[in-house]
Amino acid sequence: MKTWKPTTAGILMIIAGITEATVGITGAIISGTIAGYTVLPVLGGIWAFTIALIALGIVAIAGGICSLKRRIWGLALAGSICSLFGIWFVLGILAIIFVSMGKEEFSQRGVSSL
Repeated sequence: MKTWKPTTAGILMIIAGITEATVGITGAIISGTIAGYTVLPVLGGIWAFTIALIALGIVAIAGGICSLKRRIWGLALAGSICSLFGIWFVLGILAIIFVSMGKEEFSQRGVSSL
C-alpha cells in the first residue's frame, strides 16, 4: 500500500538538494570572483565547502528521486541525511523520519533493476 510518506520525503529531499546545490554554486562563484581580486588562504576552505555542498545536494536530489519511485531505500536514506547540512536542516530531519517510516514501501530490487 502506497502512503504519502516516501512521496513527501522525496519532495523535501529534492527541495533541500536544489537549495544546497544552488548555495554551493553561488558560493563557488562568489569565492572564485573574490579570489581573482585578492590572495586569501581562507578561500581554499570556502571553495572546498562549496564543492561539498554541491555534492551533498546531488546526493539529496538522487535520494529524493529514489524515494518518489520507492526504489533503493539506502540511497533514499542517504539523500535524506545529505539534506541535513544547512539552515534547511528541518527538511532533512523530516525526510529521514518519513523515509524511515515508509521503508516497507520500497521495492527490494537493487540498482540493476532501474
